[in-house]
Amino acid sequence: MEVRKMGHLASKRRIRLFAAIFVYSSLIAISIVILIPVAWMLSTALKEDSEVFLFPPQWIPRVVCWDNFKRALTFLPFGRYFFNTATITFSTLLGELLSSSVVAYGFARLRGRGRDLLFALVLSTMMVPSQVTMIPTFVIFKLLNWVDTFKPLIIPAFFGSAFFIFLLRQFYMTIPVEIDDAAKIDGCTYFGIYSRIMLPLTKPALATVAIFSFMWHWNDFMTPLIYLNSNEKLTLSIALSRFTGMYGMTAWNLLMCASLVVALPCLLLFFFAQKYFIQGIVVTGLKG
Repeated sequence: MEVRKMGHLASKRRIRLFAAIFVYSSLIAISIVILIPVAWMLSTALKEDSEVFLFPPQWIPRVVCWDNFKRALTFLPFGRYFFNTATITFSTLLGELLSSSVVAYGFARLRGRGRDLLFALVLSTMMVPSQVTMIPTFVIFKLLNWVDTFKPLIIPAFFGSAFFIFLLRQFYMTIPVEIDDAAKIDGCTYFGIYSRIMLPLTKPALATVAIFSFMWHWNDFMTPLIYLNSNEKLTLSIALSRFTGMYGMTAWNLLMCASLVVALPCLLLFFFAQKYFIQGIVVTGLKG
């Protein structure tokens, strides 16, 4: 009996070992496939102009050209474009955090006739393709004389985002209502409950919203392309397109250098905030 039990335990250990080997092997294989474009981008960025289109392609450049980064970053006023992009990104991030969290708190906690219908209407706006509203929105901002300013890119963020409202409402719903009742007994107002209790408890969800917002607006290409005309007001995503046609052809090695520098803030943000990002996704996804 004892021998049979030990054999059964050994069999379970072998199954767990094979399962772990399979899982880690799959993850390593998928990671390699995902990292191949990044490795190729870095390889191209460090090549000489004559090596970019060599066939068969070479992964390791014969001469590592670190000077390509200097050429790429001085070809255009990247400092100005970096400032413009950072201004737009952090302003929209602040606006979406403030407005979406307040609206989501109202949908999660306040009771009133038509609340669910209004929430359904907010969610329905996510079903409308952005291409449908692009022209009417442009006409409105044109009439307001907001074209070629940062206003069309920043101010709409202070009216909330349907996706972020949904995400934060799902998180608020996981917090017991008894906490609100206890705070009300102590004389706390709705705004006090929101600012003193809800916001500290929803840090993972707010971090997820902040990361999503940062990545979307930092890499946004279409909206700045529509509303910004002046060269000194352009953003980094549009500046990358200026490498197309440089010297009569696309300077791929310089374009890869600039792309690496532009992508670096998003990579660093995800690297340092991935704990909150994953925690927020898991909680809002499983308990919503």
